Amino acid sequence: MSPELREVYAALLARAPENRIEPDLSRIRRVMELMGDPQTSYRSIRIAGTNGKTTTARIVERILRETGLRTGRATSPHLHSPVERIAIDGRSIPEQDFIQAYRDVEPFAEIVDAESLAAGGPRLTFFEYVIAMSFQAFASAPVDVAVIETGMGGTWDATGAVSPDVAVITAIGYDHQEYLGDDIADIAGEKAGILTADAFAVIGAQRYEEAAQVLRDRVIELGADAVVEEEQIAVLDRTPGVGGQLLTLQGIAARYDEVFLDLLGEHQAHNALLAVAACEALLGDGRTPLAADVLAAALADVTSPGRAEVVRQAPTVLVDAAHNPDGAEVLVRTVRENFRFTRTVGIVGILQEKEADRILEVLEPLLDDIVVTQSSSPRAIPADRLADLARDVFDDPDRVVETASLPDAIQAAVDLAEQRGGEFGGVVVAGSVTLAAEVRDLLGRTEED
Repeated sequence: MSPELREVYAALLARAPENRIEPDLSRIRRVMELMGDPQTSYRSIRIAGTNGKTTTARIVERILRETGLRTGRATSPHLHSPVERIAIDGRSIPEQDFIQAYRDVEPFAEIVDAESLAAGGPRLTFFEYVIAMSFQAFASAPVDVAVIETGMGGTWDATGAVSPDVAVITAIGYDHQEYLGDDIADIAGEKAGILTADAFAVIGAQRYEEAAQVLRDRVIELGADAVVEEEQIAVLDRTPGVGGQLLTLQGIAARYDEVFLDLLGEHQAHNALLAVAACEALLGDGRTPLAADVLAAALADVTSPGRAEVVRQAPTVLVDAAHNPDGAEVLVRTVRENFRFTRTVGIVGILQEKEADRILEVLEPLLDDIVVTQSSSPRAIPADRLADLARDVFDDPDRVVETASLPDAIQAAVDLAEQRGGEFGGVVVAGSVTLAAEVRDLLGRTEED
């Protein structure tokens, strides 16, 4: 990271952090208005949900790019560098372009900050500012279509400054209850805020019927065009294979037989289905099939760093950003389906606002041993506190190793996998995005790998 990028990133971090939101769209709408509403200069797909948003966004973008369109992609959080949050044509923008986007927004942000402070409100938050940068960078490129992942919720998320052509909602679960509510219907109601009468809605299968009902009711209320997984669209067949899976998908306009997806896990098949439907909706109003060669090339080339990603062999080290109980359950199923480890060792670090006890309870049946650690995030649960929770959950202190040093944790897990699992031991990293990022970094992976 260059000195100038460090300076810009520090200025962004000095604003309200990403885990502290200000539920109000007035600031982002005002700054966009002052800038001439650059987000209206291209088509867009907006994606909300609890898990799967980033991967779905990446698959959507890859398909659209394969058709020859110029794409923008806004996702969060980042793994290694803030520039990853803004991608054009499938690649993170250069540091200098990120800095330029910051400078482009700066004079308008100063006006909005002053107006808000005068009225007793806050400055633009970190996330609001970065979203404004994304919209500006996409207009400057310029892109044909932007794929935009919500940060939190949907109704008042800063990405709501855009009026999407297509709105996608992935599986909804419990997360960010301090902002979204403790009831799954309340959480679904906030996610449903991305739906509009003018946007084609693509709704993923829901684990909780209450969430599904809220989404159905909202679509009916709006009178929006919509498809719902397991009703109009579906994963008809999937066969796990080496490094991915073979899928048969029923999209809106066509059935797509035996396409290879270069990602692991049943959940990724469902993310791919939503992405296919979203692209069908954008490109042909759901009436025109995607070209077979386009879809095959795109799905075979998709990457999703930090999501069920193998970052080392011998022993296998699998990194996943699972940071809530539902994400942990998906990870457990993915490991069991795709690997036959003789010994499975976990490296786990969790942030303070997360349901650490529930995440540990979900992971416990999978893990023979757990190495409890912490990332560099100031929000990380200290390793000694998390280890106490782990000892209660794992019910055998010999299964729990504690070390605050992440490099030491990696070495300890690798040693346990090799010593107790032999040639086929494996290591699974989970608990937070920051932990996944730092393990990737220590093992020499980059965002583009």
